[in-house]
Amino acid sequence: MKDSKSYKDLQEIKNLMERSSRFLSLSGLSGVSAGIVAILGAFAIYWLLNFGQLLYDEHLHILGSSVRRNVTGLLMLVATLTFIFALGFALFFSYRKAKRKHLKLWDHTTKRLLVHFFIPLITGGLFTLILIFRSDITLVASAMLTFYGLALVNAGKYTFGEIHYLGLSEIILGVLAGIFVSYGLIFWVAGFGILHILYGLVMYYRYER
Repeated sequence: MKDSKSYKDLQEIKNLMERSSRFLSLSGLSGVSAGIVAILGAFAIYWLLNFGQLLYDEHLHILGSSVRRNVTGLLMLVATLTFIFALGFALFFSYRKAKRKHLKLWDHTTKRLLVHFFIPLITGGLFTLILIFRSDITLVASAMLTFYGLALVNAGKYTFGEIHYLGLSEIILGVLAGIFVSYGLIFWVAGFGILHILYGLVMYYRYER
């Protein structure tokens, strides 16, 4: 009986330490929803480019048309909406999980996680904008995946360990996207879409079911 009580006490102490040092409200469904949104966003981009048949120059000006439309703005709009919807779903599912498990969604651990996550992410976003405005779009997918992976690795120590490995996977895809630049959109779908769904499902069945 004493051993059983001691074990329960140790488990309680461990749980309290985890709650104070790690963000445990992150839901696996956040990853699944972000992956679905990313795939839909990629399909929208593919549709804007006429399913790969649209010809454009290095400045993303459409060729062979009486109106030389610039699709850069449209692509950036799709990317922005994708990010907003993915973030919105992540907040919704994380809030729902926190409420169900009686966890605080916002505390000092959340602040540390967001700071360590957004420093590489904002840096990567600015670098990506520089590439776009310099008309060097071949490395956009590589930069987005790589910096996003660095952001996940940087923030992984404040939440579940799976996030760290998701970040490493994103970095690997980012490097490959920099080598095989003609398949940037495919690597983008694999990283932001498929990997998010897979890791989200793993986290959901491991921690929430």
